[in-house]
Amino acid sequence: MIVLIDYGVGNLYSVAKAAAYVGGDVKISSSADDIKRADKIILPGVGAFGDCMKNLTATGLIPTIKAEISSGKPILGICVGMQILFAGSEESPEVDGLKIFGGQVKKIHAGDLKIPHMGWNSIKFGNSKLFAGLNGEPYFYFVHSYHVAPDDKKIIAATTTYGEAVTAAIEFENIFATQFHPEKSGDVGLQVLKNFVSC
Repeated sequence: MIVLIDYGVGNLYSVAKAAAYVGGDVKISSSADDIKRADKIILPGVGAFGDCMKNLTATGLIPTIKAEISSGKPILGICVGMQILFAGSEESPEVDGLKIFGGQVKKIHAGDLKIPHMGWNSIKFGNSKLFAGLNGEPYFYFVHSYHVAPDDKKIIAATTTYGEAVTAAIEFENIFATQFHPEKSGDVGLQVLKNFVSC
């Protein structure tokens, strides 16, 4: 079972539908017991970093999520669900993230390009479980104004360019996350979700 964590943010039903389409047994839940029983976890996130952390804190689920990640359970963060894995964000400087990874979430410096970065962008990826079966520089759908700047650059699994180099995905042991929305990214997004379901 894959638990899609419901903490009041994120496009839950489209993510659940897409993950189920590629073979995942998905349950939307805000129950700590369900998270403990799950084989895998998906952590969504839409909106401001501070609001996401406020909502997640209010559920009381943070200790459970951290314990399950530490146990080696696979987790997939999506959009702000990726950003809150880090220490903090320029968007909400008074709010701590989950601190799974060191590093800050920083505003994109896009020059004359429009912010938020919204639409399809190609990515470059290396050897990654998340992108198995994909070739070239596929296009994914992004909606964001901030991106993660990990202290450990080795966890960066994919990048895109939007005025500057932008972290598009991270991968470290059992932890996977994407800045783009795989559930909105057509066949290539479904392949990413399938890879997570199968990992």
